[in-house]
Amino acid sequence: MGMKVYLDVIFFINYIYDFIILLSSSILLKRNTKIIRIILGSLFGSLTMFIYFIRMNNVELFLYKVFISSVMLVITFNYKNIRYFFKNLYYFYLIGIILGGLIFFINNNAFFIKNNLIMGIILSIICIFYYIKNIKDLKTNYNKYLKVKLYFNNYKIVLNAFLDTGNKLKDPYTFKPIIIVNKDYIKEKDKTILVPYKTCNYEGLLECVKPNKIYIDGIGYKRNFLVGITDRINIDGVDCILNESLMEGIWLK
Repeated sequence: MGMKVYLDVIFFINYIYDFIILLSSSILLKRNTKIIRIILGSLFGSLTMFIYFIRMNNVELFLYKVFISSVMLVITFNYKNIRYFFKNLYYFYLIGIILGGLIFFINNNAFFIKNNLIMGIILSIICIFYYIKNIKDLKTNYNKYLKVKLYFNNYKIVLNAFLDTGNKLKDPYTFKPIIIVNKDYIKEKDKTILVPYKTCNYEGLLECVKPNKIYIDGIGYKRNFLVGITDRINIDGVDCILNESLMEGIWLK
Protein backbone atom coordinates (compact mmCIF):
# COMPACT_ATOMS: atom_id res chain seq x y z
CA MET A 1 0.00 0.00 0.00
CA GLY A 2 1.53 3.34 -1.07
CA MET A 3 2.05 6.29 1.24
CA LYS A 4 -0.45 9.14 0.88
CA VAL A 5 0.96 12.60 0.26
CA TYR A 6 -1.28 15.53 1.18
CA LEU A 7 -0.15 18.40 -1.04
CA ASP A 8 -2.21 21.01 0.81
CA VAL A 9 -0.63 20.06 4.14
CA ILE A 10 2.89 20.15 2.71
CA PHE A 11 2.19 23.49 1.04
CA PHE A 12 0.75 24.96 4.25
CA ILE A 13 3.70 23.79 6.38
CA ASN A 14 6.23 25.13 3.88
CA TYR A 15 4.38 28.44 3.69
CA ILE A 16 4.21 28.92 7.48
CA TYR A 17 7.85 27.93 7.85
CA ASP A 18 9.02 30.39 5.15
CA PHE A 19 6.76 33.15 6.47
CA ILE A 20 8.25 32.85 9.98
CA ILE A 21 11.80 32.94 8.63
CA LEU A 22 11.18 35.96 6.38
CA LEU A 23 9.30 37.85 9.09
CA SER A 24 12.05 37.10 11.63
CA SER A 25 14.73 38.22 9.17
CA SER A 26 12.83 41.45 8.51
CA ILE A 27 12.55 42.21 12.24
CA LEU A 28 16.14 41.27 13.06
CA LEU A 29 17.62 43.26 10.16
CA LYS A 30 15.11 46.12 10.55
CA ARG A 31 14.09 45.92 6.90
CA ASN A 32 10.59 47.33 7.58
CA THR A 33 9.22 45.21 4.76
CA LYS A 34 5.53 45.40 3.91
CA ILE A 35 3.63 42.32 5.02
CA ILE A 36 2.37 41.71 1.47
CA ARG A 37 5.95 41.23 0.26
CA ILE A 38 6.57 38.69 3.03
CA ILE A 39 3.40 36.85 2.02
CA LEU A 40 4.44 36.81 -1.66
CA GLY A 41 7.96 35.68 -0.78
CA SER A 42 6.58 32.89 1.39
CA LEU A 43 4.20 31.75 -1.34
CA PHE A 44 7.07 31.52 -3.81
CA GLY A 45 9.13 29.66 -1.22
CA SER A 46 6.39 27.08 -0.91
CA LEU A 47 7.35 25.93 -4.40
CA THR A 48 10.04 23.87 -2.65
CA MET A 49 7.31 21.28 -2.15
CA PHE A 50 7.90 20.22 -5.76
CA ILE A 51 11.29 18.77 -4.84
CA TYR A 52 9.33 15.80 -3.52
CA PHE A 53 8.38 14.97 -7.12
CA ILE A 54 11.66 15.76 -8.86
CA ARG A 55 14.62 13.41 -8.85
CA MET A 56 17.77 15.37 -8.05
CA ASN A 57 21.26 14.60 -6.89
CA ASN A 58 22.70 16.46 -3.90
CA VAL A 59 24.33 19.22 -5.97
CA GLU A 60 21.16 19.87 -7.98
CA LEU A 61 19.07 19.89 -4.80
CA PHE A 62 21.42 22.40 -3.17
CA LEU A 63 21.36 24.71 -6.21
CA TYR A 64 17.58 24.45 -6.43
CA LYS A 65 17.16 25.47 -2.79
CA VAL A 66 19.61 28.36 -3.14
CA PHE A 67 17.77 29.59 -6.24
CA ILE A 68 14.36 29.43 -4.51
CA SER A 69 15.77 31.20 -1.41
CA SER A 70 17.39 33.91 -3.52
CA VAL A 71 14.20 34.68 -5.42
CA MET A 72 12.24 34.70 -2.14
CA LEU A 73 14.61 37.28 -0.68
CA VAL A 74 14.50 39.50 -3.77
CA ILE A 75 10.70 39.39 -3.73
CA THR A 76 10.59 40.19 -0.01
CA PHE A 77 13.46 42.67 0.43
CA ASN A 78 14.30 43.80 -3.12
CA TYR A 79 17.86 43.79 -4.42
CA LYS A 80 20.02 46.81 -3.57
CA ASN A 81 23.57 45.50 -3.80
CA ILE A 82 25.49 42.26 -3.37
CA ARG A 83 26.36 42.91 0.27
CA TYR A 84 22.73 43.66 1.12
CA PHE A 85 21.64 40.47 -0.65
CA PHE A 86 24.16 38.17 1.04
CA LYS A 87 23.40 39.62 4.47
CA ASN A 88 19.72 38.78 3.89
CA LEU A 89 20.67 35.32 2.66
CA TYR A 90 22.95 34.67 5.65
CA TYR A 91 20.30 35.55 8.25
CA PHE A 92 17.61 33.71 6.27
CA TYR A 93 19.56 30.46 6.56
CA LEU A 94 20.70 31.14 10.13
CA ILE A 95 17.13 31.64 11.34
CA GLY A 96 15.98 28.69 9.23
CA ILE A 97 18.52 26.40 10.89
CA ILE A 98 17.53 27.63 14.37
CA LEU A 99 13.82 27.29 13.65
CA GLY A 100 14.22 23.83 12.10
CA GLY A 101 16.26 22.68 15.08
CA LEU A 102 13.67 24.06 17.52
CA ILE A 103 10.80 22.30 15.75
CA PHE A 104 12.74 19.01 15.69
CA PHE A 105 13.73 19.32 19.36
CA ILE A 106 10.25 20.28 20.60
CA ASN A 107 8.48 17.65 18.49
CA ASN A 108 10.79 14.89 19.70
CA ASN A 109 11.33 15.85 23.33
CA ALA A 110 8.15 17.48 24.61
CA PHE A 111 5.97 14.47 25.43
CA PHE A 112 2.76 16.53 25.67
CA ILE A 113 3.03 17.72 22.04
CA LYS A 114 4.78 14.71 20.55
CA ASN A 115 3.87 14.33 16.88
CA ASN A 116 1.88 17.56 17.03
CA LEU A 117 3.60 19.65 14.39
CA ILE A 118 1.32 22.67 14.78
CA MET A 119 2.07 22.99 18.50
CA GLY A 120 5.75 22.51 17.70
CA ILE A 121 5.60 25.39 15.20
CA ILE A 122 3.75 27.65 17.68
CA LEU A 123 6.29 27.04 20.44
CA SER A 124 9.11 27.48 17.94
CA ILE A 125 7.68 30.87 16.91
CA ILE A 126 7.70 31.97 20.55
CA CYS A 127 11.28 30.74 20.95
CA ILE A 128 12.54 32.38 17.74
CA PHE A 129 11.08 35.79 18.63
CA TYR A 130 12.50 35.53 22.14
CA TYR A 131 15.83 34.72 20.51
CA ILE A 132 15.56 37.75 18.19
CA LYS A 133 14.75 40.04 21.11
CA ASN A 134 17.81 38.82 23.01
CA ILE A 135 20.05 39.15 19.95
CA LYS A 136 18.88 42.76 19.46
CA ASP A 137 19.49 43.52 23.14
CA LEU A 138 22.91 41.91 22.90
CA LYS A 139 23.83 43.97 19.82
CA THR A 140 22.71 47.14 21.59
CA ASN A 141 24.61 46.41 24.79
CA TYR A 142 27.69 44.97 23.08
CA ASN A 143 28.57 48.42 21.70
CA LYS A 144 28.65 49.75 25.26
CA TYR A 145 31.35 47.34 26.45
CA LEU A 146 34.78 48.94 26.15
CA LYS A 147 38.37 48.23 27.16
CA VAL A 148 39.79 50.90 29.48
CA LYS A 149 43.35 51.67 30.59
CA LEU A 150 43.70 53.98 33.59
CA TYR A 151 47.10 55.51 34.36
CA PHE A 152 48.11 56.65 37.84
CA ASN A 153 51.47 57.92 39.12
CA ASN A 154 53.04 54.54 39.83
CA TYR A 155 50.79 52.02 38.10
CA LYS A 156 48.18 51.42 35.46
CA ILE A 157 45.11 49.22 35.43
CA VAL A 158 43.23 47.58 32.57
CA LEU A 159 39.49 47.21 33.03
CA ASN A 160 36.39 45.92 31.30
CA ALA A 161 34.10 48.94 31.21
CA PHE A 162 30.47 49.61 30.45
CA LEU A 163 29.30 52.93 29.00
CA ASP A 164 26.30 53.82 31.12
CA THR A 165 24.32 56.74 29.72
CA GLY A 166 22.63 56.96 33.11
CA ASN A 167 25.89 57.82 34.86
CA LYS A 168 25.72 61.61 35.15
CA LEU A 169 27.97 61.89 38.20
CA LYS A 170 30.05 65.07 38.40
CA ASP A 171 32.00 66.85 41.07
CA PRO A 172 29.57 69.66 42.01
CA TYR A 173 32.48 72.09 42.57
CA THR A 174 34.85 71.39 39.67
CA PHE A 175 32.22 69.78 37.34
CA LYS A 176 34.63 66.96 36.53
CA PRO A 177 32.86 63.81 35.32
CA ILE A 178 33.22 60.75 37.55
CA ILE A 179 33.67 57.16 36.41
CA ILE A 180 33.10 54.30 38.84
CA VAL A 181 35.74 51.62 39.45
CA ASN A 182 35.78 48.56 41.67
CA LYS A 183 37.81 49.32 44.81
CA ASP A 184 39.98 46.19 44.36
CA TYR A 185 41.84 47.90 41.50
CA ILE A 186 42.70 51.16 43.28
CA LYS A 187 46.00 51.12 45.18
CA GLU A 188 46.48 54.76 46.26
CA LYS A 189 43.46 55.05 48.53
CA ASP A 190 45.29 57.40 50.91
CA LYS A 191 44.97 60.22 48.36
CA THR A 192 41.21 60.24 48.04
CA ILE A 193 38.89 63.17 47.47
CA LEU A 194 35.43 63.14 49.04
CA VAL A 195 32.76 64.22 46.57
CA PRO A 196 29.14 64.73 47.68
CA TYR A 197 26.54 62.97 45.57
CA LYS A 198 22.81 62.50 45.60
CA THR A 199 20.52 59.91 44.03
CA CYS A 200 16.76 59.43 44.18
CA ASN A 201 16.96 57.42 47.40
CA TYR A 202 20.32 58.23 48.91
CA GLU A 203 22.96 60.90 49.38
CA GLY A 204 26.44 60.78 50.79
CA LEU A 205 30.15 61.19 50.08
CA LEU A 206 31.92 59.26 47.33
CA GLU A 207 35.61 58.50 47.65
CA CYS A 208 37.41 59.55 44.47
CA VAL A 209 40.97 59.59 43.17
CA LYS A 210 42.54 61.60 40.37
CA PRO A 211 44.26 59.53 37.65
CA ASN A 212 46.75 60.92 35.11
CA LYS A 213 45.02 59.82 31.92
CA ILE A 214 42.62 57.33 30.43
CA TYR A 215 42.51 55.32 27.20
CA ILE A 216 39.16 53.99 26.03
CA ASP A 217 39.48 51.34 23.31
CA GLY A 218 42.91 52.74 22.45
CA ILE A 219 41.80 56.37 22.29
CA GLY A 220 43.14 58.79 24.89
CA TYR A 221 41.16 61.62 26.44
CA LYS A 222 42.60 64.83 27.94
CA ARG A 223 39.54 65.90 29.83
CA ASN A 224 39.95 66.10 33.61
CA PHE A 225 37.91 63.51 35.46
CA LEU A 226 37.75 61.59 38.72
CA VAL A 227 37.55 57.91 39.56
CA GLY A 228 34.89 57.03 42.11
CA ILE A 229 35.61 53.99 44.26
CA THR A 230 32.82 51.49 44.88
CA ASP A 231 32.52 48.18 46.70
CA ARG A 232 30.72 46.40 43.90
CA ILE A 233 29.48 46.84 40.32
CA ASN A 234 26.35 44.85 39.57
CA ILE A 235 27.09 44.10 35.91
CA ASP A 236 28.65 40.73 35.11
CA GLY A 237 32.25 40.96 33.93
CA VAL A 238 32.42 44.75 34.36
CA ASP A 239 34.91 46.54 36.63
CA CYS A 240 34.27 50.13 35.53
CA ILE A 241 31.22 52.28 34.75
CA LEU A 242 32.09 55.03 32.27
CA ASN A 243 30.60 58.50 32.21
CA GLU A 244 29.35 59.53 28.76
CA SER A 245 30.40 63.16 29.22
CA LEU A 246 34.01 62.03 29.69
CA MET A 247 34.08 60.86 26.08
CA GLU A 248 33.32 64.35 24.85
CA GLY A 249 36.93 65.27 25.64
CA ILE A 250 39.73 65.92 23.14
CA TRP A 251 41.59 62.92 21.73
CA LEU A 252 45.26 62.51 22.57
CA LYS A 253 45.77 60.55 19.35
